[in-house]
Amino acid sequence: MLSTIYQYWRISLNPSRLKKLKLELEKRKLASVPKSIQIKDFCFPEQVSLIEDVARYRTACLPRRSGKTTMCAFDLIRSALARPNVVCLYITLARSNAKRLIWPMLLTICRDQKLGPKINETDLALTFANGSTIYCSGAKDRTEIEKFRGLALVNVYIDESQSFRDYLGELIDDVIAPALRDYNGKCTLTGTPGPIPKGYFYRATQSKAWSNHFWSGRANVFLEQKSGETFEKQLADELLRMGVTVDHPTIQREWFGQWRVDTDKAVFKYNADINDYHSLPLGKWNYVIGIDVGYEDSDAIAVLGWVDNSRVVYVVEEYVKSKQGVTELCEKVRELYNQYSPRCVVMDPGGGGRKIAAELGDRYSLPIESAEKTRKFEFIELLNDALRRGDLLAKATGQFAQDSQMVEWETPMVKLKNNFHSDITDAVLYGFRECLHWLEKPLPAKKSAAELIADDEATMELAALKRTKEERGVYEDEYDNYNDV
Repeated sequence: MLSTIYQYWRISLNPSRLKKLKLELEKRKLASVPKSIQIKDFCFPEQVSLIEDVARYRTACLPRRSGKTTMCAFDLIRSALARPNVVCLYITLARSNAKRLIWPMLLTICRDQKLGPKINETDLALTFANGSTIYCSGAKDRTEIEKFRGLALVNVYIDESQSFRDYLGELIDDVIAPALRDYNGKCTLTGTPGPIPKGYFYRATQSKAWSNHFWSGRANVFLEQKSGETFEKQLADELLRMGVTVDHPTIQREWFGQWRVDTDKAVFKYNADINDYHSLPLGKWNYVIGIDVGYEDSDAIAVLGWVDNSRVVYVVEEYVKSKQGVTELCEKVRELYNQYSPRCVVMDPGGGGRKIAAELGDRYSLPIESAEKTRKFEFIELLNDALRRGDLLAKATGQFAQDSQMVEWETPMVKLKNNFHSDITDAVLYGFRECLHWLEKPLPAKKSAAELIADDEATMELAALKRTKEERGVYEDEYDNYNDV
């Protein structure tokens, strides 16, 4: 024991020997880590085809239980091991989703393959002996895409791409694409088709600029091994449970990864051809402000308005921001209140909303009403009725227009699907309940020039006829008087 301590003491006094020792230890550590993983041992052919695809920009539009997470994890680890000191990145809507979806898979693979990375649970990062790192993160709005700037990336996966709003284009074009230049890296969008074929992910899956991959749930041979049932048996059971055929839009999306329009799945019946607007009309405006307070989600404010004598409501302004303090939110509400002088301001009483409403009342003397949350599904139908008639319009580029086409029913009129959450739709819903546009009496329709001329002619004819009758009446009276004499 003493001799070992003595040897270490001698080395510590000799910088050159200490340096050689550190290099030797680093060399042995690197030698103990495999240079790559044999992907074919763990992935089925369709997954291998995407992983080995040399295209820099790829999409994987796939059904549920199709092996997306496993494929992402293996490809990211393989890329990290192939080159020293590089960065690989996994992005999904929220960090909590990344921790729930891919993080356990990455840890399992590293444990099974004895890769021994340094694990950072706080940053959701794995750093390997060669210095390469895999980061898992979320980007639920525009403000969060900035944190990826400055990285030199070799491999990027963006999961749940169908649930990203159009800022996904900014994330790829402005942030990811420049970061891939150093190593000629790759970017892959993965996701499941949504009920409305729209958005950046849909366009990418239809574009020749991207290498597009599709496969059905049947390709996942490992699922049968785990469940003990064939794909055909599981599908038959689901068709029987739902009472539908294999052509049903939900089956085609969730089991075969095919884009199919399914308006029944969409919570909000937004139609861009009917409900988009590009400019506001002139007139005397009336306003209502709806507020949805986020605890873990974003705060959202919607300013709704309508013009006197019009029964059309416009989403005039939208404000959505995450991770802001109470003071910041209160200042924004006061700013909008002073700008629009609304008839009322309604706020979600949950998530701390009641305390914030009291703060707005005490500090700024703003009258805040609690939004009614009990009959939510009934109010959704009222809002949908307005959307169908074209009585509710929104900015074509606004967040409400995008979110309305992404919120889905899990069970119609009972439960919303939890794969995508929208704050602005709730704010609009709260405000729409308080709008009094339905009391307005539309102005009479303006007549054309030809109609006005016809009216004038008719008026002149009536006046002439009246004069004729009056003159005839005088003449008949005089005639009667003459006969009496």
